[in-house]
Amino acid sequence: MESIKVIISHRASASSTALITRILSCFASKTVYLSALEHDRITADTQAVTHAAFLSMGTAWHANAQFPWEVERYNAGGVENVKINIMMRIYSNKWHVYAGLAILNPAARDQIRAYAESVTELFKLMISHKTEEFRQRILKGREAVFGGRKREVLLRDDILDQYSLSARLPNGQRRPNSHLSLLAMVDCWWKLGIVPYEHMICETPLFRLWLGVVEYIYSDVTLLEECIRTAMEDDTFRMDDLEFTFAARGWSDAVSFGDFEGYRKRFEKVQTYFAPRVAEATRLGNEMIAKIFEKTREEGASNEDAKGDSSL
Repeated sequence: MESIKVIISHRASASSTALITRILSCFASKTVYLSALEHDRITADTQAVTHAAFLSMGTAWHANAQFPWEVERYNAGGVENVKINIMMRIYSNKWHVYAGLAILNPAARDQIRAYAESVTELFKLMISHKTEEFRQRILKGREAVFGGRKREVLLRDDILDQYSLSARLPNGQRRPNSHLSLLAMVDCWWKLGIVPYEHMICETPLFRLWLGVVEYIYSDVTLLEECIRTAMEDDTFRMDDLEFTFAARGWSDAVSFGDFEGYRKRFEKVQTYFAPRVAEATRLGNEMIAKIFEKTREEGASNEDAKGDSSL
């Protein structure tokens, strides 16, 4: 996988930018030039909105007094492991890291608000049982974000099943889930005209995992249809989806109001609730990220070898 360095010339002279470019030229990596506004818009997607989704998951589980790894419907490995481990990883850090990225970036405020709106609108369709309208909206998002892409999915169950906080092994019977948080992300990207693959130049490990999880769901037509059917017909996750909707709107309000103190209180309340398992979750999260990135590097090397063979 090709490495990238990003240079942003903001309030800098042409000579200063040229100097920095020459200094960084010693790195064998591709150079990408961005404006400050482009950088803010991309990092709003790769960082702030990604964080907001996982913060909302933690808030929802806390509101329902759940440790999700102890709840049978989440003890199914795969995608659920990613959601739980990354949520815990975020809440293991300091609140101000995420508050600053969200509140001080105008593009982040707009995108987090759009994500909360997507969550709310999809949830309203779910409880109104407007199946066809819901399905068409999901499929339009799928076509806009993933249409025409041919690539191997980043995440696989045989990798993700290894990283569970549950003391019990997955029971082998995956519980269908609406995955509202994931469906809303694609809906948000579609509405904002964002193609997340174009933002990989400013990716973070969490964003790559987040995109991988979303891609995992949307690349499997059967699994995506299962999400739609579950959202319409199955109430198993309904209370979680309800609290997730409240949480997404709450985090959006805290960011929109520029409320650092409110943000801190919301964050630390949930952080305290999950504190007993933070150390273990951080370890598992680090191992999971390392394993997935190792797989990505191996696939990148294989693709390069294939290109070389085809040119002979």
